[in-house]
Amino acid sequence: MAGMSLSDEGLEKLVPAFYARVRADAELGPIFNDAIDDWPEHLDKLTDFWSSVMLTSGRYKGQPVPAHVKHKSRITPELFDRWLGLWAQTTDELMEPEAAVQLQAKAARIAESLKLAMFFRLPPNGTDRIKSKEGV
Repeated sequence: MAGMSLSDEGLEKLVPAFYARVRADAELGPIFNDAIDDWPEHLDKLTDFWSSVMLTSGRYKGQPVPAHVKHKSRITPELFDRWLGLWAQTTDELMEPEAAVQLQAKAARIAESLKLAMFFRLPPNGTDRIKSKEGV
């Protein structure tokens, strides 16, 4: 079976297939299922997101960082790697090879940005510089 192309039609099949796996995942499923009340609406939003980032359609109008930060107490950096692993598996299975590579690269950059936004904190004032020892 030939993989799907990087198109709105392809994304409309990929996103629900991927999130069906996320929802069934032992670690990711409980977090996503507790966070999302309306899966059909959320899948539409996620499809719009991927259409916007991959096809520059401009369909997505949300804010991904606040949407994830509000669930920070349940999310660890390691869960991003689990999500990316499922994404790689699903895109490899469903998409044309070139499309899968592009989707995986974009997802890795987005995950890195979200992790930085959620978990990275600048040190308090004064500790961001190396202090020299006087008289040495």
